[in-house]
Amino acid sequence: MTRFNYFLAACLMSPCAMAAPLSFDAYLSAVEHNSLELQAQQESITSAKAGIGIAGLRPDPQFSLGAGREAVQSLPRHPVTWTPALAMTIETGGKRDARIKAAHSNVALAEENVAGFKSALYASSAAAFTEACRTRDVVARKEQTLAALSKVVAANEVRRKAGDVGGIELLQSRVERDRFQAELLQARSDAHSAQLALSPPLGRPFDELFPEAQLACEVLEFDGGTSSALLAQALDARSDVRIARATLDNLRDGAALVRANRSVDPTVTLGLSAVRGYHGGVDGNGAAVDGTARSRAVTLTLAVPIPLSRRDHGDVVQAEAGVTQAMLALRQAELQAQIQVRTAQLQLRAAQDKLARYHDGVLVDAQKVVDGLRLSYFSGNASLLEWLAAQRSADDAWQGYLQARADAANASTQLQLAIGRRPVL
Repeated sequence: MTRFNYFLAACLMSPCAMAAPLSFDAYLSAVEHNSLELQAQQESITSAKAGIGIAGLRPDPQFSLGAGREAVQSLPRHPVTWTPALAMTIETGGKRDARIKAAHSNVALAEENVAGFKSALYASSAAAFTEACRTRDVVARKEQTLAALSKVVAANEVRRKAGDVGGIELLQSRVERDRFQAELLQARSDAHSAQLALSPPLGRPFDELFPEAQLACEVLEFDGGTSSALLAQALDARSDVRIARATLDNLRDGAALVRANRSVDPTVTLGLSAVRGYHGGVDGNGAAVDGTARSRAVTLTLAVPIPLSRRDHGDVVQAEAGVTQAMLALRQAELQAQIQVRTAQLQLRAAQDKLARYHDGVLVDAQKVVDGLRLSYFSGNASLLEWLAAQRSADDAWQGYLQARADAANASTQLQLAIGRRPVL
């Protein structure tokens, strides 16, 4: 067990005492461990497994007990004749095996449905984590800009006293600073809301599980290989395709059970007639009544239903129609998987190219313009409006870069989910 695993286990059992960087993998592991919705979904697997034992039950035997006595007024009175019987229905046509097989396929379908729910949980968790990172970095950037504007305002106040700038220019710098303060307040509110959005997938407050944790927002490059390799992986591991396959298997087993249930089940009855002997006597009219010796009679009865209702094959037609629908749904899921994988791959490449352009060109050039105009402004070679325009352009570039980084993370998540992988960021 690695040091990271020890740390993660401690965080899952109790709130982390250290404000260590929280990676997406650690957050996702906590989601898997604590999600209330996932725990509720997993109960369906427990229920389906219980169905295997139910499917293996055989018909209960039936015990019957009859009693009779001759209605003859005589002395002595005739004794009671007891007729106990035990009946047992014999299943034919492999009904029990068909039920058990259908129950097993139902468990497999429940497991795939839970895996599909987990994939959707991965998607929502990744989107929440990415948005929390983006809004946090937006706040950091706006704080830097506000600090730069505050320095300009302070410098202009000194220069205004010295007569280097006019009152309008000082007011303009103050207006720009105050406007940025309002934007910063909104950005902080958005960041706090994004932080709160990390809690629902966890099933408990984020701050309770990870107090004062700093998100590790580095986006890893993901390249799953060639399109053919990605498509093969998607058809094998993608959740909706696996659900469609499990549904088809379950309906096939259900159709086999329907056909097995059409066979008739005979009932075997084993009975005993116990007659107690009695002596002869006289009835109420004075006539003689003959006695009877004690006797025991064992009976074996076989009852076979006449399957007149089996002439209608509606149940078989319905079951086979369900199988046909499941086959078509599987083909549709496979086609949809191929389209989504190709689309996600194209979107990821476009997002990565856009992010690279921001990182390698736009941000560097925009910052050079801001720095140059700042020096020119303080030396009197550029106006305040020119520097403010450059600062706005640089801020817009940073916002675009942060959005591009979030888009690249989301596109990477979508591609990984499209091929059935647990996402990494």
